[in-house]
Amino acid sequence: MQSSTTYVNIAAYKFISFDDTVEKRPEFRALCEELGLKGTILLSPEGINLFLAGLRGSIDRFLAWLRSDARFADIEVKESYSDRQPFTKMLVKLKREIITMKNPLIKPEEGRAPAVDAKTLKRWLDQGHDDSGKPVVMMDTRNAFEVDVGTFSNTIDYRIEKFSEFPEVVEKHKDELTGKTVVTFCTGGIRCEKAAIHMQNVGYDSVYQLEGGILKYFEEVGGEHYTGDCFVFDYRTALNPKLEATEMKQCFACRAVVTPREQLSPYYIPGESCPHCRKGVRE
Repeated sequence: MQSSTTYVNIAAYKFISFDDTVEKRPEFRALCEELGLKGTILLSPEGINLFLAGLRGSIDRFLAWLRSDARFADIEVKESYSDRQPFTKMLVKLKREIITMKNPLIKPEEGRAPAVDAKTLKRWLDQGHDDSGKPVVMMDTRNAFEVDVGTFSNTIDYRIEKFSEFPEVVEKHKDELTGKTVVTFCTGGIRCEKAAIHMQNVGYDSVYQLEGGILKYFEEVGGEHYTGDCFVFDYRTALNPKLEATEMKQCFACRAVVTPREQLSPYYIPGESCPHCRKGVRE
């Protein structure tokens, strides 16, 4: 239940031509500072990507202002809640891409790959095939350390270290997935906008993206067919299928996710080191 001091955490993105990012940057910064919001907003010629947190009234005012721009009138937002501010700063950055793939031919604004909503995906996974009878295969497009926190059961995980590695690796494995329906997914859907389009371009004949990503799946159907939690890029580190913060922490030194058990190690010093930092280091 929300209270007047509950922080609303929002994640949203939209691929759209956005040529006046330089001019709009100070407007975004000024409004967020006025409203007491914290988080990160990425502005790019290909669109916007944001993770923000603040009190309900401030979030609503920000979204009303953002949607007053016709380009973002229909932007969809995913929400979760916390009892403290999950970000320490307010950053508004200019980027070449709102999610780096280094493939300028991929332009989601010009057309998406087919999407499957959470309820339909759950039904497919329950029955073991899509509505045409094809076996359904889940493909995680996130980085390896995110996958390690949690993912869909029996998912394909190519152990990528950064998203720009995805195009090459997914092309190499295309023939292995002939005759199957592949559903790509990520935290909130943004990576899959590009991933699924690329897969279509290189010859995958049945590929979908999970609408709204893992967070929307948790919101609409819970955690069935999912094992573990979902990594998020703020102090909460990971959310469970109820969209509640877990006891996981992220090491600022090596970026590894540290479990509650690992936090008992003498090598875990918040903000400095963790047991993962010590791997391969001789005493």
